Amino acid sequence: QVHLVESGGGLVQPGGSLRLSCTGSGFVFDHYRMAWHRQRPGQKRELVANIGGAGGAINYAYGMAGRFTISRDNDKEILYLQMHNLEPDDTAVYFCNVPDLGYERGGLWGQGTQVTVSS
Repeated sequence: QVHLVESGGGLVQPGGSLRLSCTGSGFVFDHYRMAWHRQRPGQKRELVANIGGAGGAINYAYGMAGRFTISRDNDKEILYLQMHNLEPDDTAVYFCNVPDLGYERGGLWGQGTQVTVSS
């Protein structure tokens, strides 16, 4: 069975940094494009960035490039989202996603990890 588990969320002050991780199981990790999405309070879930199976073909949603960096370590089978200069508007539940796996529309999703930017 396929699973995604996010970690690394928490409370951070404005201007701070945080690195999220996503570990996968039950699939060949480097065969699949993976993505980070987020859902801010009262908002729809939105794409943050995605990355190809081999670590290339990186795409960022508008406004995400620069402060956010998506990467993956296929040897460790971990997807990362490095976040810098965090703002209160970045407060959201961040989800790991594999678009071509799972039964739900949009693919396989993790449970999400909460990021709260506040002082």
